[in-house]
Amino acid sequence: MNKNAIIIGAGIVGLATARALAIRGYKVTVFERNERAVGASIRNFGMVWPIGQATGPMYERAMLSRGIWKTICTEANIWHNEVGSLHLAYHDDELQVISEYVEVNKQYRDCALLTPGEAISKSPAINTDGLKGALWSGEEMILESREAIGQVAKYLANKYGVEFHWNTAISSIQHPAVWSGAQSWQADEIFVCSGADFETLYPGLFAQADITKCKLQMMRLVTQPDEWRIGPSLCGGLSMIHYPGFQAAASLPALRKRYEEQYATHLNWGIHVMVSQNGNGELTIGDSHEYGLVHDPFDKAFINNLITGYLHTFANFKDWSLLQSWHGIYPKMTNGATELVVDVEPGVTVINGLGGNGMTLSLGLCEQVIAKRKD
Repeated sequence: MNKNAIIIGAGIVGLATARALAIRGYKVTVFERNERAVGASIRNFGMVWPIGQATGPMYERAMLSRGIWKTICTEANIWHNEVGSLHLAYHDDELQVISEYVEVNKQYRDCALLTPGEAISKSPAINTDGLKGALWSGEEMILESREAIGQVAKYLANKYGVEFHWNTAISSIQHPAVWSGAQSWQADEIFVCSGADFETLYPGLFAQADITKCKLQMMRLVTQPDEWRIGPSLCGGLSMIHYPGFQAAASLPALRKRYEEQYATHLNWGIHVMVSQNGNGELTIGDSHEYGLVHDPFDKAFINNLITGYLHTFANFKDWSLLQSWHGIYPKMTNGATELVVDVEPGVTVINGLGGNGMTLSLGLCEQVIAKRKD
């Protein structure tokens, strides 16, 4: 007789766990407190971003994720675009970091140091003024996360019979049962994948864990005219001191020191700047990072101005008109861990704390976690 599992949360971590169990023959039921996923899983760039991960286990996890994403998107006809990425250099120290990154990683990754001309040939959106070169990576993929998350849920329901209970907030768990008010359901195994919401179910665990919350501000610009495309996702130099993948470059600390002097306000608000383009031609830009257990519900205009101001240093668009602005909040480990996977009681596992890497790592992480336990 096949085992069954209950999953709390229909964001990317919940869906990734549902997939990993369903392909192993589990009967999976997912409970989501809202009528659809509306949290951090849909409030992001939609980037699957291997370049941000250090070479080794995390990069391998990112590439595993990418492969699973590719399979799902192909089978479910979900829009995705394997555009790669460009990190643009306008100063010698930025170019030095890029050069060192490529030298260390070229045998492991699809990456290269490009001349200004080579970079410009890949994207018409690059600000060419003072461009010294670029880091090309061919592995990054873009999704429209606010649509893709719901489409993955439908895919899992159709292909594997995963059952979804929407508008059903789970209020307590005691294996083998979960409750939503007076209603209850039972399963052999229960997985809590509800982002920061797990604080409600396990306040003691949340309080004891080395975990905080991160608020990020993002924006979207209008569909670009005449079906104009930017090509790869574009990043400025600040992204190189944000992502651990660049720590392989020996001169990164010197670059960080300059940024700390030149961009002190940006770094104080955790700002690094990237842009991706969805299938409708809209441009998603951001972002910032504010850490703490409670966040101001009101977005700060000056943060958005800092983001767009820095974006102008490396990108030129046909139309800069603002379509939307928003913020997301996700749990983030403070002890250097890349995730929180903990058995809170026999049969109940919390999977959480991926920080800003949910789209990039969740499918790979959950595949690895479930494979280790079940295969």
